[in-house]
Parts: sequence; structure tokens; C-alpha cells
Amino acid sequence: MCAAPREPSVFLGLLPWPERKAVAQALRTETVGGVVLLVAAAIALIWANTPWADAYESLRDVHFGIPALGLDLSIEHWTSDGLLTVFFLVAGIELKRELVLGELRNPARAALPVIAALCGMAVPAFVYLLTVAAGGGTPAGWAVPMATDIAFALAVLAVLSTHLPSALRAFLLTVAVVDDLGAILIIAVFFTSELNLPALGGSVAGLVLFYLLQRLRVRGWWWYVPLGVAIWALMYNSGVHATVAGVAMGMLLRAAHDEGTRGRPREDASPAERTVHLLRPISAGIAVPLFALFAAGVSVSASALGKVFSDPEPLGVVLGLVVGKTVGVFAGTWLAARFTRARLNPDLAWADVFGLAALAGIGFTVALLIGDLAFVDPVLTEHVKAAVLVGSLIAAGLAALLLKRRNGIYRRLWEEENIDENANAVPDIYERGPDDEQ
Repeated sequence: MCAAPREPSVFLGLLPWPERKAVAQALRTETVGGVVLLVAAAIALIWANTPWADAYESLRDVHFGIPALGLDLSIEHWTSDGLLTVFFLVAGIELKRELVLGELRNPARAALPVIAALCGMAVPAFVYLLTVAAGGGTPAGWAVPMATDIAFALAVLAVLSTHLPSALRAFLLTVAVVDDLGAILIIAVFFTSELNLPALGGSVAGLVLFYLLQRLRVRGWWWYVPLGVAIWALMYNSGVHATVAGVAMGMLLRAAHDEGTRGRPREDASPAERTVHLLRPISAGIAVPLFALFAAGVSVSASALGKVFSDPEPLGVVLGLVVGKTVGVFAGTWLAARFTRARLNPDLAWADVFGLAALAGIGFTVALLIGDLAFVDPVLTEHVKAAVLVGSLIAAGLAALLLKRRNGIYRRLWEEENIDENANAVPDIYERGPDDEQ
């Protein structure tokens, strides 16, 4: 007897209810944080292009810390090496949750966002290298256009008042999470200066202790906060970028709550859930906006903007974000769907995926961070930062045009997803039985 052919999975279909609740909670905070991020970036740009620009430069160059521990840093470096560690800690927790409980736990379902993210990193890098090779520039900035800024992207959606279905938002979030992991691996491997092996060994030992405390179900912030600070400080002094410590600790936190075996009480929430609930507002509302405030202040004079489109390095960044990211994410998604025989949600079209791919070209936060690490020449660094801003704005504008024209369809799907006639806080679409389907 022949087996029945396997039914192709639905891509961008209705999310499971637990997954949808988790995604909605994450995106709600990130959207608010994205608006704060836009405000902080606007303040930085305006401040850096006024007669008070010298005060801006002086403020971000103010140093403080503990010199004896190698931690006498400027405000700019405290925000990029310190506060962004909180951002990457939350990203590490999100990745762990996706691997254990979310889209990435199922290899077949994980294939699409993972391949989309990988292509969305590889193609922009290729576009950048092709551009600088043609213009005689340096390949040092190949990693700048590779990452997606989820907060900025969600802020654009909020400003547009779009009603993207939850599946499209979840797909964008998963692509951004994989992007963040790729970015931190690139930073760790390619942007590490001379290694201080004793400090690196101490940081790794701290991470091992962190893991053991998690395995032993040890609770209490007084264990983890001092240990986390020590891991971060040792990682910073090791020569590896300090934000790597954030992702590592996020990945080590338990994402599944303890059911209460072997005499232990049942946990209402896992350590990862409790930590991300506490830190996500700090990351989205404080850490990332402060980083933007001290990183986005670049000159936007006519000559500087001219350099963005004439010098090969800035031009490579713009083309990488706008063209490379859009083509990479869309082509990767389409090829993965063909390879896995996934069937696109019949209520959507590939034009919706293309609009989402354009939105992924917003690479603000991590792109600025990598731009700082990639170039030694401060003038070139400023031009590349300007290119990140210009490229992200062009990508946002392109995505706005593509997604806004489909908003009528999104609004209908969004309303269908959220009908709750019995007012029990669970949409009716999740309570239908097989006989209810038309």
C-alpha cells in the first residue's frame, strides 16, 4: 500500500496561540522602544549639525570608570560596549526561546527564516565587496550592511499604522534574531583585537559557573548580577567585543520552566522569561536609544552626503542595505520555500514577502556598531555611519511604499485574527474545531 503524499506545510499561516502571545509581547515592547530609538537618533543628528556640535563631541568623549580594572571608557564606549550588552543579552534569550519553544525548534519550519537570514547576510556583504572592488575601496566594512534592526523596523510599521498579520511580524522577528546571532559571531571572529588569554579564560570560567548555577536551579539575582558583570568585564579586557558576553549568557539561561520534578517546586516562569520580562524594556527603551544618541550624531552636510554616493565604502553600505538585503532575504525565502515544498498562505502573496525583505534593510543599531569596529580612519567611519542612516531611511521608504499599498488586505486578515465574540481573551479563530472550517 502506497503512503499518502506528504501535505506541504503552510508558510506564513496562522501562528500557534502560545507562539503568537510570546511574539506579541516581544513586539509590543520593541515597537515602543523603536519609536524612542528614532527620537534619540533624530536628537543626535540635529545636535551634531548645530553650532553646539562641539559640545556633543565633548560629551561623548567624557571618560569615567575604574582604570585599575581596564574600564576607563568614554561615554560612547560605555554605550556601545556596556549598554549594548543588555541588547545582545535579550537577543540571546530570544534566540534560545526560538530554539527551545519557538519557530526554530522544528527543523522544517526553521529552514525558511534561517535560510532567509543567512542569504540576507551573505548577499549584502557580496554587494558591498563588489562595490568597493569596482571603486578601489577597502573591503573592511563588508559586515556593516548585514544585520536587521528590529526596533527601527517596527517603529516604521507603527508610524505607517500597518496591520501586518502576526505571522509576517513573527517571520521578521525570527530573521532579525538569527541576524543578531550572525552579527555577534562576526564581531567575535573578525573584529577581535589581540587576545588577553588569562582574561578570556576567566570569562569562559565565569560562563561555565553561570551554566552550572542554571543547571542546579540556583535562583537569586545576587548570584547572577555580580557574576554577569565579572563575565562582561573579563570579556572586554580579553580583546573580544564585550557584547559577546551578553549573547553567551542569554543562550545559557533556561528557556523552559521547571515542572517541579525531584522535590523542586513548579516554576511559573523560566529564568529566561523572568529575565527578558525585566530587561527588554531596559534594552528597548534605554540601552539602544542611548547607543543611538551617541553613535548617530554624524555630519549631514552636502559634502558629507555627496561622499555617501561617491566613495566606494559608503556607497557599498547603502547598496548592501537597500539592494543586497532585499534581494537576499526575498531570494532566500523563495528558494527555501521551493526546497521545503512549503505552500505560501493563500491570503498573502510573494509581494508581501518582498516588502518584508525591504524592511529588513533597516540595519541601524548593529550596523553602526560594526561600522565603528571596521574602520580606523575617523573620517571614513563618519561617512560610513552617514551611509547606514541614509541606507536605512531608503530601505524604510521602499518598505513603506510596498507594504502600505497592501494594508487593506493586512487589515482584513488582522481583524479576522482578532475577533473574540465570547470575550474570553482568546481569538475565536483559535477555538474553531475541524467542523467549523469552511
